[in-house]
Amino acid sequence: MGPERDTIDAQSKQSIKAVSDIEHDALARRTQAEAFSDFVVLQAGRPWVIAFHAFWFGVWMMWNAGLPGVHVFDPFPFMGLTTIVSLEAIFLSLFILTSQNRANRRADERAHLDLQVNLMAEREATMMLRLLQALCEHHGLAEAKDLEVTEMLRQTEPASIARELQKQLPSDMGHVGNNTRGEDSNG
Repeated sequence: MGPERDTIDAQSKQSIKAVSDIEHDALARRTQAEAFSDFVVLQAGRPWVIAFHAFWFGVWMMWNAGLPGVHVFDPFPFMGLTTIVSLEAIFLSLFILTSQNRANRRADERAHLDLQVNLMAEREATMMLRLLQALCEHHGLAEAKDLEVTEMLRQTEPASIARELQKQLPSDMGHVGNNTRGEDSNG
């Protein structure tokens, strides 16, 4: 086999670079606390951390099991270990929440960017459809008067679509004042 060929076109490379730049910028905007939280969460989720904790807990319990000749510093039920593990869990939970909040903000930013790009693409597609309809009309083709095409030429109203989706989609709040079946709540 010969050397691998670079099969990515220039426009794709440009798009990849743009996305990469956005992600690098987002990482650079993190506060020191957010970066530290991300680091802790990343490390806490690694297999070696599980192995370390299993080893640490095992040694602690064996040491304090009351073996002859060994000084017990935290007798059963290991209240010292329980306190340490509880504090570790509290702080780890806080780090996870901090990291998750930042990740949620990033997801919202990406969703907003995606919406903007989609709306721009919608406008561009509508303009192309208008041009095609004008060409069909110029050449006297029946497609120029197609009702479906005419409907597609209407401007998309994201707020109207969002309201309709909110009415139709089930709610994650169950029956707490929200419509769960898309039915009119007045009737």
